[in-house]
Amino acid sequence: MKYNLLIKIPLLLSIIFIISCNNNEVKHYNSVDEMVAEAKLKVEFIEVEELHGLLDTADVLVIDVREGYEYNPGYIPVAINIPRGVIEFKMGNDIFWENQMLYPPLKEGPIVLVCKKGHRSILTINTLKQLGFTDVKYLKGGFKAWETKYPLEQEKNLEQVHDTGAEVGGC
Repeated sequence: MKYNLLIKIPLLLSIIFIISCNNNEVKHYNSVDEMVAEAKLKVEFIEVEELHGLLDTADVLVIDVREGYEYNPGYIPVAINIPRGVIEFKMGNDIFWENQMLYPPLKEGPIVLVCKKGHRSILTINTLKQLGFTDVKYLKGGFKAWETKYPLEQEKNLEQVHDTGAEVGGC
């Protein structure tokens, strides 16, 4: 009887431990706004003026997570466009960074994420932290805030903005 009890108690405790550690519950949100609001509580931001001051003096990587069609009409001059949907695949891709003529970012190096208003950047921070990047912030107000403060300090990729497609043959 004692022998059975000595076997059953540790076995029962082991099962309880395994079940409690295997809590892979996924949180569900009623809206994207709710998801962004919760994520916003856990991340840091940088103001437009502060980023503007850092661009000339600091070694900061600015990543614009908007889609190409949003990025090409106007962007912060030093920003690199990596859309949110592919950032996981680009951050550790040496060929991508070589094509950008940059070294791959250091895990502890400062990164500022930019999108239209800040929401995509807020959600992207979690992705970069999961990849091991530790100093990631978002631009408060996004590109819209930048454009309002520094309307003349932006670049445009005119070839991409006015691309009418491939040339067609003719006489």
